[in-house]
Amino acid sequence: RHFWGWLNAVFNKVDYERIQAVGPDRAASEWLLRCGALVRYQGSQKWQQDYNGLPTGPLGKHKIEAINATDSCIMYRGFDYLDGLEHVTEIKLQKCIYIQDECLQRLSETKNLQKSLLQLQIISCGNVTDKGIVALHKLKNLEYLYLSDLPGVTEKETTARILQQALPNLELELDLE
Repeated sequence: RHFWGWLNAVFNKVDYERIQAVGPDRAASEWLLRCGALVRYQGSQKWQQDYNGLPTGPLGKHKIEAINATDSCIMYRGFDYLDGLEHVTEIKLQKCIYIQDECLQRLSETKNLQKSLLQLQIISCGNVTDKGIVALHKLKNLEYLYLSDLPGVTEKETTARILQQALPNLELELDLE
């Protein structure tokens, strides 16, 4: 288990020179696919899952619109890859064992995501607590938030109320025991 944690940390190491060389969307795509996540580009219905099949073309041609991180090993140390993404409208974090409160806080402090992110799903991420969910209040344009199977979220009503006050247009769907 320790070996896999180390390997996943290596996969999440941010290569700032790579971001400069290929642009933020391509670099983030490489990171996400390396970690087992899927991406969907603007104008495409297809989810990109094959690292070797990443689309080519001029720098900045393919803009990430959606991220599905189900069962992926993305972790906090890789979140700098998200900074340059300007077109991400939806993110799904499901069964992500390395996602914790600091990740959600970092997500909500990412300036571009504050503008673009409309839908967020957080499902079966056991290290997420009320603190992480409340931190999402900075995502001012968030329209839909789905929370399910989060055992660390214990103050459901309070957390929901805080989010609804901060984000009055938010449709909040809770499937928490």
